[in-house]
Amino acid sequence: MLSGRVPDLSAMSLLCAVDRAGSLSAAAGEMGYSQQAASSRMRSLEAQIGAELVRRSPTGSQLTQTGRLVAGWAQDVLGAAERMDFGIAALHERRAARMRVAASLTTSAHLVPTWLVELHRQQVRVGDRPTDVELITGNSEKVINAVRNDKAVVGFIETPELPKDLKHRVVGHDELVVVVAPGHPWARRRTGVTLEQLAKTPLVTREPGSGTRRSLELILGDRLPGTEQAEPAAELSTEGAIKAAIGGGLAPGVLSRLSVADDLALGRLTAVRVRDHELLRPLAAIWRTGRYPSQGPGRDLVSIAARGENAA
Repeated sequence: MLSGRVPDLSAMSLLCAVDRAGSLSAAAGEMGYSQQAASSRMRSLEAQIGAELVRRSPTGSQLTQTGRLVAGWAQDVLGAAERMDFGIAALHERRAARMRVAASLTTSAHLVPTWLVELHRQQVRVGDRPTDVELITGNSEKVINAVRNDKAVVGFIETPELPKDLKHRVVGHDELVVVVAPGHPWARRRTGVTLEQLAKTPLVTREPGSGTRRSLELILGDRLPGTEQAEPAAELSTEGAIKAAIGGGLAPGVLSRLSVADDLALGRLTAVRVRDHELLRPLAAIWRTGRYPSQGPGRDLVSIAARGENAA
């Protein structure tokens, strides 16, 4: 839960605008504020953070050392907000949608919004009208069916088991991470665990059809042929519920590093090294026929994803 120290997005945008424009008045004009409103907002921001952020002079305004530090953090937050804005817009563009994209839950949460932002910028740069995108989300099985049944022009999945009746292109790779609660016995193992130990341990996992679950099953089946894999400790339908169950000590789990990065950084979960194998899975774009997806924007989106726009 965030404390009251975190400013709102408009205040962070104003601070970054001052840094770009070199004066509070120019930043106010850029954001559509009056000089008085911008000055008042900046004073409120400084009071909220408890430090001077902007040093004013007759020739302009300059960020203090603390101001530059806060502006750097703000850029990260504003970038994430922009990606979220595009993602939400795509979810709600039902009637006017010109291109439907399907994506598994991991890619839709952590990668697709960034790719949509880049698609929009690319189209604006060349003078094209930005494409309205409708985003369909679900597990990998749902995404495959959406593409197969013409409900989406292109889909993004993260499973090694690519459908033979669809065209595909691997656009990157994702690392799977074994995670446990900080108090779990595995968290204290400097040597990590083996694949065999992982296979024999009941895990908190997603439902059948999930790309994450299927990827792990295929890796274990390939590396440990004939080894019976333990039944799940729990099957949960959302990433948040899985992380809560793991963090609460129910059992270990295996999730994308993309989805647990914040939990690891904040100490809510602990990563456990797998000694004898790297858990990697492909991220793939899929479409029905042809060398590229049938719509030009779909081809461009696949190319953006393949260039590694923040991909794993």
